[in-house]
Amino acid sequence: MNIPVVYEDDYLLVVDKPSGLLTVPTPKNEKRTLTGILGLYPCHRLDRDTSGLIIYAKDTLIQRRMAEEFKKRQVKKVYLAFINSTPYKKEGVIKNRIEGMSAETYYKVIENRSGFAIVEARPVTGRTNQIRIHFKSIGHPVLGESRFAFRRDFKIKAKRLCLHAKALEFRHPVTCKILRLESALPKDLKGFLDKND
Repeated sequence: MNIPVVYEDDYLLVVDKPSGLLTVPTPKNEKRTLTGILGLYPCHRLDRDTSGLIIYAKDTLIQRRMAEEFKKRQVKKVYLAFINSTPYKKEGVIKNRIEGMSAETYYKVIENRSGFAIVEARPVTGRTNQIRIHFKSIGHPVLGESRFAFRRDFKIKAKRLCLHAKALEFRHPVTCKILRLESALPKDLKGFLDKND
């Protein structure tokens, strides 16, 4: 499978994960996962339906160092999401707890379209499904959502979850240089925007 490489050195590999591919197996023990394809050590995860940047370590020591950076919230992540209708506040922070734990997501409306909005989301915490749960909690679920909202309730139909991990910024665990990496919007999401101009 063609997995685009965004950055690689002796210690790290950052790839652009396509939507529909699991990062690691679930308890169902799926054979086909991004980790299985790459044969490396994941430093974080993206949902099956989310596309975009994901960091892999080439050994367990680097994986542990990166895990520390994530734990200390030193990895900055930026997502692009298409959400149902437009929030009243064009910019804000969602602090609704997830499974009893604190969770924080900053968002900014980039563009309003007919029936939906393009937003940039910056999660401070890293709870599972955080962005999806947070936008649903304020009444603006991500388009294409089928787990935390009913697809049939959306006026605008999307074939996939409209969520893309577009940028990462972090300190390299060996060289200590700041890496800023970006991923372009995938073809299917570009096509969705063209269709819903």
